[in-house]
Amino acid sequence: MNKSLHTTTLEGHLERITYYNAENHYTIAKVKTIKTHNLVTIVGSMVAVSPGQALKIKGAWETHPKYGQQFKIKSYEVTLPATIDGIRKYLESGFIKGIGPSMANRMVSRFGAGTFEIIEKNPEKLLEVEGIGKAKAALICNAWKDHHVARDLMQFLQEMGVNTSYCAKILREYGMDAVKIIRSDPYRLSTDISEIGFYFADTIAQKLGAPKDDPRRVRRCIIHLLQQFANQGHVFAYENQLFERCINLFQIERDITRDALNALSAAGELVIENAADNHDSRTVYLKTFHQAETGIANRLKALLSVPVIPPGIDTERISTEVQKKLAITLSSEQLNVLKEILSHRAVIITGGPGTGKTTLIRSINAVFAALGKHVLLAAPTGRAARRLSEVTRRKAKTIHRLLGYNFKEDLFDKNQDNPLDADAVIIDEASMVDTLLMFHLIQAVPMTSVLILVGDIFQLPSVGPGNVLSDMIKSTRTPVFYLKKIFRQAHESPIIVNAHRIRQGEFPLLKPLDDSEDLSEFYFLEQNDPDKVVSTIVKLCSKAIPMRFDLDPVQEVQVLTPMHKGVVGTTNLNQVLQKVLNPNPVMIETRGNTFKLGDKVMHLINNYQKEVFNGDIGTISAIDRKKEVLSVDYYGRIVIYDFAAMDEISLAYAISVHKSQGSEYPAVIVPIMHQHFVLLQRNLLYTAITRGKNLVILIGTKKALSIAINNNKPKKRLSGLAFRLMGD
Repeated sequence: MNKSLHTTTLEGHLERITYYNAENHYTIAKVKTIKTHNLVTIVGSMVAVSPGQALKIKGAWETHPKYGQQFKIKSYEVTLPATIDGIRKYLESGFIKGIGPSMANRMVSRFGAGTFEIIEKNPEKLLEVEGIGKAKAALICNAWKDHHVARDLMQFLQEMGVNTSYCAKILREYGMDAVKIIRSDPYRLSTDISEIGFYFADTIAQKLGAPKDDPRRVRRCIIHLLQQFANQGHVFAYENQLFERCINLFQIERDITRDALNALSAAGELVIENAADNHDSRTVYLKTFHQAETGIANRLKALLSVPVIPPGIDTERISTEVQKKLAITLSSEQLNVLKEILSHRAVIITGGPGTGKTTLIRSINAVFAALGKHVLLAAPTGRAARRLSEVTRRKAKTIHRLLGYNFKEDLFDKNQDNPLDADAVIIDEASMVDTLLMFHLIQAVPMTSVLILVGDIFQLPSVGPGNVLSDMIKSTRTPVFYLKKIFRQAHESPIIVNAHRIRQGEFPLLKPLDDSEDLSEFYFLEQNDPDKVVSTIVKLCSKAIPMRFDLDPVQEVQVLTPMHKGVVGTTNLNQVLQKVLNPNPVMIETRGNTFKLGDKVMHLINNYQKEVFNGDIGTISAIDRKKEVLSVDYYGRIVIYDFAAMDEISLAYAISVHKSQGSEYPAVIVPIMHQHFVLLQRNLLYTAITRGKNLVILIGTKKALSIAINNNKPKKRLSGLAFRLMGD
């Protein structure tokens, strides 16, 4: 898209609105200019505008590759007409329901050029107009106020130089007094409306002249920094880190920060403790994370202290029951693990691919069934739960669904007072469980039950804060069973062999993808030019893999990349692959994204109302422009999205390695370039490779591959769980 940097002013009358998104006010409209009377397209955020209104718009011209020249809105104002005819047309524009041409004519005939002043300052005089009673007068007055409050808020936000897309959310929260409330305390925005961050509120506060050491600013700044730490996976921050960032980023002195920390602690918003591993600083927790971390430690220690009644089953009977129900002969290692599990309240099973974790889960189910025990199966994501259900042929749920999560009240139905009805709870992909979710899970596990956590600690840690599974293992408080033996069938798989080599810091055994008829599961293509990597991925997806491996390039091939930005990031790869793999002309454009009928898409946030979860992948099955809805088929279940909710999905021809956790795909393609330097880590490469079931193709440089393999020091997450578990 070609853009002009020159800001200019456009004046004209709004002719029609061709598109409007009520959530973010993104508008596409036609304006007839005053000077030339030409009809031009304007695009950008607008609120409370109606056809017929006079507009004064500041912005810049740009050329869209498909729609041609457009005027990009930077700010605007609605100019109230001064002439009798202009006032009449303004009232007829439709922003006040119930005022048609005849009513507008009677109002203007009665009040003339003072019509607007009467509506705003003396609405009781409206009763002098034929056809207007008290109810109609109140309706007109309220509609006028609503209309102008929204417009005034939009203009206020524009004057403050902040994103106007939050206008509707602010109005819903504060109503008629929105601007007044924001002016009195801008920092309320970051507290009252979760999507609005500290920077948004601080920008307004600074524009309004708030001092940098305003106590409200300092407190919100600390909360903002702790939330940033949480977004990076940390459960707490060191006090010294907060001092440093407050000084360097926000010009807040150390003593002022310390006073604010103490005030927040006294108010119960934070918990400050002496650091177990850093005597020069204290740890600072958001209250929620402190409750979760201490809650996990206390509940797990309590669970482990409850004696286990011997089940009265030996290894011979275990072997017999598994053989009878599953037709599987267990190894001596697996038999010993199974027998040990029966004598503990909580255990961890960990191991790489091909070491028999899934077989153990199936066998545990068989043994508990033979003992008449009730077992519940769950996993952190919908995809992982579906996989667990497929391999065990038993019902498995997401942990949220298992605990009866109520999205409206943000509460779990199952808890310490209303525990799960189970003799054993098995959680697969446990490395993905973060601190908050583990807290709610362990609270709901009855003291008479057995908790079995199964996961691979060498994979990437959870997206949310904490390093729960690794911390539990590190503490040595919970019995841990390491599965190390790779079974014969798995030993023959180049994917599994190379995954274990990478896990141990060894270079994988590489094979080029040539014209040989001898097909393998693992290939490496040497390429150091990012543009050529992209074109190679396109050829693999569109031709080579479908032809040689008979795989569907959309449904069975998944591109995994470390980054979102750049030539080989998810954004560019998705756009390129969409053009090649989906020529369907039926499409919808929103927020700069284009979605086509038949597109592969991913849901980005947990939506418990729709029963679709972060990372679920589906296919766009319908686009209805009249109803402004889009339908996505997730594993045979149709989910409907309003056009206003399109930010909940993204194209999924290429996804990040982090988003692939808990999933398995028939084939994966992984670009690994030196440009990914910041993210090149052994656990990331290992996670990407272990997502491939039948085929893995790496594209990039051996240097980048070597960097990733040798970088076995992932960024340390700040968590106190291991120390709490080790304590009495």
